Amino acid sequence: MTPQPYETLHFFGQDPWWLVLLKAVFCFAFLVLTVLIAIVWERKVVAWMQLRIGPNRHGPWGMLQSLADGVKLALKEDLVVKGSDKVVYILAPIVCAIPAFMAFAVIPFGPAGNEVSIFGTRTPLQLTDLPVALLYILATASVGIYGIVLAGWSSGSTYPLLGGLRSSAQMISYEIAMGLSFAAVFIYSGSMSTSEIVAHQQPTWFAALLPVSFIVYIISMVGETNRAPFDLPEAEGELVGGFNTEYSSLKFAMFMLAEYVNMVTVSAVASTLFLGGWRAPWPVSTFWEGANHGWWPMLWITLKIQLLLFFFIWLRGTLPRFRYDQFMKLGWKVLIPVSLVWLVLIASVRALRNEGYGFADVLLYVGAPIGVILLLALLRDYLKKQPEEAAAAEDGPYPKGEFDPMAGGYPVPPLPGQELPPVPRRRSRAPKQLQDALNGADHSEGS
Repeated sequence: MTPQPYETLHFFGQDPWWLVLLKAVFCFAFLVLTVLIAIVWERKVVAWMQLRIGPNRHGPWGMLQSLADGVKLALKEDLVVKGSDKVVYILAPIVCAIPAFMAFAVIPFGPAGNEVSIFGTRTPLQLTDLPVALLYILATASVGIYGIVLAGWSSGSTYPLLGGLRSSAQMISYEIAMGLSFAAVFIYSGSMSTSEIVAHQQPTWFAALLPVSFIVYIISMVGETNRAPFDLPEAEGELVGGFNTEYSSLKFAMFMLAEYVNMVTVSAVASTLFLGGWRAPWPVSTFWEGANHGWWPMLWITLKIQLLLFFFIWLRGTLPRFRYDQFMKLGWKVLIPVSLVWLVLIASVRALRNEGYGFADVLLYVGAPIGVILLLALLRDYLKKQPEEAAAAEDGPYPKGEFDPMAGGYPVPPLPGQELPPVPRRRSRAPKQLQDALNGADHSEGS
């Protein structure tokens, strides 16, 4: 039976103050503990991918390495750049870290019903929920970007400023695509509440019903968290260290903490919106009726979060960093147009289904226009390739003629058969005998 809108929200707002405080402390502790585990896990997995040992000194199997790193950062000298705006410089890491924790308040760890008892009080396994919980998550994620922008600006240095500007452009580009992927979930579930969205993923998860939205969100969440291969705001090969170049000690640690907490938060959001949230995966739920009741849902959502964190680590150890123009092109020319078209299709299908149309009618009214558009696009590409193929046949496998290495806006090497234009050079001032010797000429008599 499909739940009615906001059916689960009446369970919230009834907890005593001490239980609300206890849940808030649990969310904070869960995030910090997950971050400590994720840092060690990332270093271990990347080392395994690169045939290295990885952390193996602090604690058994190096499991306390992240804790040792935290102590080291806390004991380092805390520098404040002389030419910085000191108030903003100090506030920036705080502004970056606090919203990362705030977004986790609406993530459900279990059913909205009062199925568990904490010190004798029946309560849902969720701190709170709102009719617009997903908009709350988007808002807190947007505020967190201000910390990065302000850190780059307040440092009074060129490279941090460029990193902050890149971060703002990255946030605008990828939050649009992320919001559009959310919109498809809103249309399908009829709610923006996280507990309601999880309740509507029975029996089928939205990752199967809305695969395009799921893929767009997965790509967008990597860009939103500034993680490789989208870590352009802190590209060490171009910007030294990016927005946090001038930071040290605990302020630097807060930026790193915010990055990993954001990874956990977006993974939890992906689990909630597309992977059934706290619901047990399909093989388990078929033969174990109690898998989705009591305290067990906390296990399932934790496993899903860890799986998505492994996806982050896998990307970092596998893909090279994107070039900035490629990164912007992916966001504006691929993800946003695809999300808009997909959103129109989802809205059309839902409207027709609500009007009582059958599957065949929906396929006809929605699938036929899509098929016509695809055929026209294929025909256009085919006609466009004909003159290009004819020109390529005349020139051979490689284009001939004058080669401009900067024609596309960035340097490219010549193809076989192409030659670089001559570079004007001043005449050498070395004696002619020395020039001939350097060029390998034979100066023996009779030559």
